[in-house]
Amino acid sequence: MASSPSRVFAALLPAAGDIYRDKNEPGIGGHTVTVQRTQNSAREVQVTGSAEISCPADRATVSVSFRNSKESVNDVTNSISRRLEYILQTLRQHHVKGEELTVTRHIYRADDLYHMEALVMVVFSDFGQMERVCIVLLEKLDKSVCVSTPHFYHSEECLSLLRRSVCVAAVENARLKASEMSSMLGQTLGHPLLVREEEATERDGGREGGEGRMGEGVQRPSISATSRVFVTFNLRHKDRTRKKI
Repeated sequence: MASSPSRVFAALLPAAGDIYRDKNEPGIGGHTVTVQRTQNSAREVQVTGSAEISCPADRATVSVSFRNSKESVNDVTNSISRRLEYILQTLRQHHVKGEELTVTRHIYRADDLYHMEALVMVVFSDFGQMERVCIVLLEKLDKSVCVSTPHFYHSEECLSLLRRSVCVAAVENARLKASEMSSMLGQTLGHPLLVREEEATERDGGREGGEGRMGEGVQRPSISATSRVFVTFNLRHKDRTRKKI
């Protein structure tokens, strides 16, 4: 996480109960009354803070496609079904859940033959699991299937967490700098009075190389999110027991 410098503005005004003027005024019956006026304004410090966080893709899809041609519908259907069952069995053995895959099949006739194509699309969040599945399919089925290279992407849950995290980090940076400033001014940082996110951006954060037997040429994209916030804190005296004059 990288953060840029914050701009800090400090406004120190007399707090409630502080005396800013004494004035002697004539009272009733000629007695002199000392009037102590107070100004009901709070001390506060205003800070802008920023942060940047990068996050790699947390999902990947892999497609397994295969086809065959036979003289009869039954023959081509049985051939594709046997291959499909082996692929699904391999996925189950590697703990791939049913909701993480989709299967489509298409049959058509051309040149006096029946042709059938099948496609298995699998979504992985465990990239080690993805690598093991792909290796087994490539080793066992060889050229009878086509296993695609992984397509990496960010899930909505990942992006939502990234946006929240970078905003929280920006607020924390602002709080730390406001705390240092208030200490320098002889004050204690109080509660936040206002928190406003002024800017939030996302950009391509580059790619990370893969690892393992499938790693070469396989890269995971990342997204960099930035946030800039404006925060106002109140300030308290370090010595709450000081005497007022």
